[in-house]
Amino acid sequence: MRLIWDALPALAQDIALLMLLLLPALLAGLLVLRGYAPWPLLRGFLGRFRWSAVLFVLLIAISTGMGIGLLAQERGLRRGTAQAADKFDLIVAAPGSELTALFASVFLQPSDMGLVSGAAYAEIAGHPQVSIAAPLAFGDSYGTAPVVGTTPQFLRHLSEDRIEGRLWEDHAEAVVGALVPLAIGAGFTPAHGTGDAADPEAHGGSHDEADAKDAHEAEDHDHGDGLTVVGRMAPTGTPWDRAILIPVEYVWEIHGLANGHAPEHEARIGPPFDPAYFPGTPAVVVRAKELWANYALRSDFTRDGATMAFFPGAVLSGLYRVMGDVRQAMSVMALVTQGLVAASVLTGLFILTRLFRRQIALLRALGAPRRFVFATVWAFSAVLLLAGALLGLAVGWGAAELLSRVVSARTDIALSALPGWTELHLLAGFVSLALLLSLLPAAVVLRQPVVDGLRS
Repeated sequence: MRLIWDALPALAQDIALLMLLLLPALLAGLLVLRGYAPWPLLRGFLGRFRWSAVLFVLLIAISTGMGIGLLAQERGLRRGTAQAADKFDLIVAAPGSELTALFASVFLQPSDMGLVSGAAYAEIAGHPQVSIAAPLAFGDSYGTAPVVGTTPQFLRHLSEDRIEGRLWEDHAEAVVGALVPLAIGAGFTPAHGTGDAADPEAHGGSHDEADAKDAHEAEDHDHGDGLTVVGRMAPTGTPWDRAILIPVEYVWEIHGLANGHAPEHEARIGPPFDPAYFPGTPAVVVRAKELWANYALRSDFTRDGATMAFFPGAVLSGLYRVMGDVRQAMSVMALVTQGLVAASVLTGLFILTRLFRRQIALLRALGAPRRFVFATVWAFSAVLLLAGALLGLAVGWGAAELLSRVVSARTDIALSALPGWTELHLLAGFVSLALLLSLLPAAVVLRQPVVDGLRS
């Protein structure tokens, strides 16, 4: 049996599991309603006690929807971070924390990192299996947009050649991300540092005062002769949508360093770089000519005291394992919450059945079969539970979308967190459990004396 299950496609397994979870509820419904059609009476109950029914449905919807939204959001965050790292096959950096290098290189988070030397870069770029070896230079910004120096090859790779306008043809030109509020042809001057560190007013000073400081010591002043926007990348759904990409040579030049080329080639943009004039770079993005070569390159570029090479996907997998533990904890919490909700539903059903105790007693006094009364009460509960569950799915969808927008606004990672099969399975399990529990209040109604019901 296990072999048959494993041989099924993933979609078939998900559908089969959903049906198995719903099977108890379906069987209960068939057995309870067999031979009876209490729908006209049920409509009367729903109309008579509509506000109580609405509140009950909302209680179920909100409690189930929040659990669905949180679980869907975790999956969306995992998918979004994986997409953000998709263009970064291999990263080479100075020895240190792989997580720090990942956040700096892929997610553009300000970090203190060592530098890869010119000799080390030359060895990387000269490897026969390397097609792209792009240095990344961080530390400058314009407003809230980080300014990143790199090479035309990496820009083309990152944007998949989807650039409105054109690539750089001069050191003082820039290509902006899709969300950067600068039009093609606009001029701007980058500042050293990011966030408040790049705003001299935030430190009680002025640009004129900052310009008077040494370029290597100032943390909060505009520098350089200004840049001109010549292109705009298409949206990538990553933090790079809010980045400004410029030639790495310009970053080195405005910090008073050699620009990676010998004096006779100072106007060149991009590789090859001269190791003697290479100032160092925090990270190098490497793309191999063949997929299999990435593993050999990681081994070749990982050297004690010189460089470290890592796959961003492998580092993210470590984070996913932690997130997986969090997801398991969230799933347990969701199950516990659903159990509490089921208990609350059961209590609520007992209370609701007392609302139409007199009507039930009247039905029994008129000679209605006990099983018909039982079916009517159970169907009333089932309608409320199913309506709450379906509305909860919509609430979960909305909660996931709202959380995605909040997280996307803070991280610049495009997130899409729609409820999936896991959330549907959770909801199906809750529906079956709640419908089985609703048999209890229906049975209790039959045990109540008819005379007491008529007097109520």
